[in-house]
Parts: sequence; C-alpha cells; structure tokens
Amino acid sequence: MALHMIKLCVGCDTVEELLAWGHGDAGVGKPWILRTRQTPKRAVEMVDGGSVFRVFKGVILCRQPILHIETVGEGVHARCELSLDPQVVRVAPTPRRAFQGWRYLEPKDAPADLSMEAFGDVPTDLARQLREAGVW
Repeated sequence: MALHMIKLCVGCDTVEELLAWGHGDAGVGKPWILRTRQTPKRAVEMVDGGSVFRVFKGVILCRQPILHIETVGEGVHARCELSLDPQVVRVAPTPRRAFQGWRYLEPKDAPADLSMEAFGDVPTDLARQLREAGVW
C-alpha cells in the first residue's frame, strides 16, 4: 500500500499560484523537484504510488504523485530530492493544522481526489466552506 507525504505549501496561497510557480521553475511537462532536509526512512513505500499532499493556509487542496526519491550530497550537506509528477491533482479540501517540515500521511487519512467534471472550477474559498459545512 502506498504511503503519502504531507507538506505545507509556503509562498503560495492557492493551487493556481503553485501551478504558475512550478511551471516557471521546472518547465511545462517536466518533473518538479521538491527538496527537503531529511530523506524519508520509508521512501520505498512512498515511491510505490504515493503522493505529496499540499497544505495551503490550513487546508489540504492538492497532491502530486511521487516519481522518485533521492538523497544528494553527503554528511551535513545531504538533502533529499523528490521528483514529482507535473500533474497537480486537486483533492477534497480538508482542514489540517500547521506543522513544521513534512509528515507521513497514511492512505486511509488522505483526502479523495476531486472530479473536475462534477464540480467545475469551484473557487477555493467556496470549496473550503462547503467542506466545513459537511455539504461536500
């Protein structure tokens, strides 16, 4: 069973801002590189179908499938690079408290993917309010 990672999205307030930033940094269609200090001890489980779920202002809004995890550098300069699929998948807005760094996210706790055909282009604020009200 795949294991996921959850990480705060710092510097972007919306999924649209993340998309604009990511496409400008990596280029359209190329894998995104996410750098972290610590390499996950359970990296093998994460590469086998896992995703990075992103938290924007206290709400999980999207995920990106993990393609590859690699440790680069040595000693105190070692860092982890996660190659992410450029495809950003929106998920059901789910509240999440702030935390530092990243955390594992078990599949049973992961928000469900949103069907864009079913809901169209719902504004993020409205989606969050509907989720909090239990309507969505």
